[in-house]
Amino acid sequence: MTEIPEEETHDLFAVRKAKLDAMLESGQDPFLANVEQTHTSTQAKELLPEDEEEGPEVSVAGRIVIFRLMGKATFLKLLDRDGQIQAYVRRDEIGEDAYASFKKLDLGDFIGVRGKLFRTKTGEITVRAVEYTLVSKALRPLPEKWHGLTDNEQIYRQRYLDLVVNQESRDRFKARSAIIREIREFMWEREFLEVETPMLQTVSGGAAARPFQTHFNALSCDFNLRIALELHLKRLLVGGFDRVFEVGRVFRNEGLSRRHNPEFTMLEAYQAYSDYRGMMELTRSLIQRVAERAIGSLTIERPDGDVIDLSGEWREAKYKDLILEATERDDWFDLPKSAKLERSKELGIEVDPDLEDHEVTNDVFEKIIEHTLVQPTFVTHIPRELCPLAKITQDDPTTIDVFELCINGQEIAPAYSEQNNPFVQREAFERQVGEETHELDEDFLLALEHGMPPAGGMGLGIDRLVIFLTKAANIRDTILFPTLRPS
Repeated sequence: MTEIPEEETHDLFAVRKAKLDAMLESGQDPFLANVEQTHTSTQAKELLPEDEEEGPEVSVAGRIVIFRLMGKATFLKLLDRDGQIQAYVRRDEIGEDAYASFKKLDLGDFIGVRGKLFRTKTGEITVRAVEYTLVSKALRPLPEKWHGLTDNEQIYRQRYLDLVVNQESRDRFKARSAIIREIREFMWEREFLEVETPMLQTVSGGAAARPFQTHFNALSCDFNLRIALELHLKRLLVGGFDRVFEVGRVFRNEGLSRRHNPEFTMLEAYQAYSDYRGMMELTRSLIQRVAERAIGSLTIERPDGDVIDLSGEWREAKYKDLILEATERDDWFDLPKSAKLERSKELGIEVDPDLEDHEVTNDVFEKIIEHTLVQPTFVTHIPRELCPLAKITQDDPTTIDVFELCINGQEIAPAYSEQNNPFVQREAFERQVGEETHELDEDFLLALEHGMPPAGGMGLGIDRLVIFLTKAANIRDTILFPTLRPS
């Protein structure tokens, strides 16, 4: 948004503060507790049919976003939760003294307006005011809307201003709310129980990520913010809740990018007596339902003009097949790491030579394959080293029964046939702990030893889903208050 120069902002603040002081001295309260609002802007407009010129009396309220003084009459527009509605205020209608006070209002002030609806010569439905009430005085000016929104840092730091002047942002966050509502309703209809699990955990598990750490004074011990929802949800499978899900915040102390924010929103769902194939149907049906009901279409046009088609069945491709095709080496998985690094360089990508062999391969996938998967693609049977929590594929012990759903060139939903053998699970955890600085979650292993039914599990990154459904360019555009360095 166009930032008003500091000296000008200071001057405008001083002018508005003087108006406020004058109101207070005259006995007027410019910060009322409430004002009557019988209709929102949309509800009011619906009361006047197209073939009628006048309608009933309404009381509307909102922020002044357009203000056109014309001598003895004024047109203004109020912004409320639904959008904008025009009001027409005449001196002869509200009285000379009231109109003199009215003319001292500023853009950004919140007012209530009462009057009958009518249609102007240009066809715009308008409230003909018989009364107005100032309910909240704005002491600072709004951004200069007509110059466009250009300062991304300002947009993210002062999202409240972005929402006032940018209809696209308002629409995107309304869509996000509708998407989450549809997710919940879909899961409830499938008889999943919605639960809440701890954000503060002594051992962070369910993903390979660096946690945020804090200290709990009352217990005199350290806790981590959760990096995934998985392990506590699977404890509930042990406890007999066969279908559970949670929509919750997850925290990872890692980098920032157009696709990554350190706190983000996940859906995780676990269903007993299912597997990754069952999760495939669940995930596809869920996303199709959300797109139809929250967005209104199964085709999503990307900014580059490509169209994502969510209808019908979705493509399946094995991870190994994609790697062999991209590297043009049928013997890729038989090559030593040094040869893989050399081939990676020939393909034009830089790979850290300190990575493990399987991580080199995954780096190739992420850098030259993932971004090409624009249409919905279930990438199946990834190497077992990449995830310790899934069942090993029966006919290929080097892979696990999983898929990673890629849409719009990024992964948005992994799913597994969940590992429920406590001995295999312990071995996988110990191997992971040996490679990285992870703690062993003994309590989860203890739970598994009490018996967990076979199950499928799925995680869906809601922010990434919102990115492609609303055509956002950046994950920060889908999060109301993204993480920023303190100003």
